[in-house]
Amino acid sequence: MPLSDGDRMYFYELHEGDDEVFSDVLLAHDSEYDENEFLELVLEARAAILETYEDDSLSEAIAHELEKRHGFLVIDDTQLRASVAVSANEDETVIVPVAAISSPGMKMAEEDDFRSLVLDVEPDDSVWGSD
Repeated sequence: MPLSDGDRMYFYELHEGDDEVFSDVLLAHDSEYDENEFLELVLEARAAILETYEDDSLSEAIAHELEKRHGFLVIDDTQLRASVAVSANEDETVIVPVAAISSPGMKMAEEDDFRSLVLDVEPDDSVWGSD
């Protein structure tokens, strides 16, 4: 989806899971859908793939169906070109090697397969493993 000056991208999100563990899939589109329109597209995609999907999660399968049927861009690690770890210390702000970059639609080699994981930890939570 190349953008030119003045073009806008709108971002949409699919959630799957419970209060403790969940996954998100981000999507982008050059058209703006309100919540109800987007919900209808998601329900349509869900119904189409529910019994046959082979993705790792339902949200990923729905996202790929929205990409195929409605031109959404699934924002995932296949678009990742650079990663930088930032720190208050300048010498700790460094490039983090991207282990494997694949073109959209290409499957990474099994040994290079990875997923991003984001954890939301409350400051009051105790450190795991501490008694």
